[in-house]
Amino acid sequence: MRIVFYILSFFYLSSGFAQEKKLVTVHKAMELMGTRFDITVVSGNEDLGYINIEEATAEILRIENMISAWNPDSETSLINKNAGIKPVKVSLELYMLIERAKQISEITDGAFDITFASMDDIWKFDGSMKNMPSPEDISESIKNVGYEKIILNPIERTVYLSQKGMKISFGAIGKGYAADKAKEFLVSKQVLGGIINAAGDLTTWGTKATGEKWLIGIANPLSDEKIFSWLPVVESSVATSGNSEKYVTFDGVKYSHIINPRTGYPSTGINSVSVFAKSAELCDALATAVYIMGKEDGLALINQLGVTEVILIDADNKVYKSSGILLNEKP
Repeated sequence: MRIVFYILSFFYLSSGFAQEKKLVTVHKAMELMGTRFDITVVSGNEDLGYINIEEATAEILRIENMISAWNPDSETSLINKNAGIKPVKVSLELYMLIERAKQISEITDGAFDITFASMDDIWKFDGSMKNMPSPEDISESIKNVGYEKIILNPIERTVYLSQKGMKISFGAIGKGYAADKAKEFLVSKQVLGGIINAAGDLTTWGTKATGEKWLIGIANPLSDEKIFSWLPVVESSVATSGNSEKYVTFDGVKYSHIINPRTGYPSTGINSVSVFAKSAELCDALATAVYIMGKEDGLALINQLGVTEVILIDADNKVYKSSGILLNEKP
């Protein structure tokens, strides 16, 4: 069972509070980066709120055009096209994103790796897969994977994938990064508060129109409809990785669609991981990494980092948390 977030974002405002503070909450949902984005802002008036949301949407689209591996004209696609051929000069923004991604790969011992896109597509999670791939096929599938094969030149600001067939993708960090950048833009526009929610990878700032904190509700692992804890998200972010939606089962073992880039095998033993930190980008990447690392190693990493927290649910629906998490049953 996965962690489900119920966001008390005050979409339904008390008219008394709204009139007293002359603030409104404006919300819009849309399809961006191949997934659902919900943008909520606290504004002085509704028209301005919608303008702010449109501006944030434009920023997310800008990020998508830079990092999309599906857009043949993106910088990322150009890097992939030149794998094993030559280094590619990129924008400072993309260079720094790749540099940070490599750093996260290093601290997670490769559990997070943007070269996972190089992996052969031998696992199917659409119901068509009847047998496990052979060990030989699995080993062959990861021959082009490895963050250490990404060569960065800070002087020339180039990125080089050192083997033909290599690819990078930002699927495990891109939504978080886009949410951070949209938040950064809205804060620069003096938007008082809001939430950017990218399909469960979310970041907040400010407060509700009432002055109250934004809260998320975490579903009971035995029932998505029951909340077992409420947590404030103050100037902070959270991201979740889970296996409830896409998986295959062989010999009674549930294999997640989240594949370990170091082994080529799907991750097992964890149902859901939610990471809390200031940056949605970091949350996004670490949620994937902790899921792959497993309970012991994942919890140890988060406790060592000191700037992040985690709630983890294992395959037996037992809940584990890092040392800084305090669960509260009441909103």
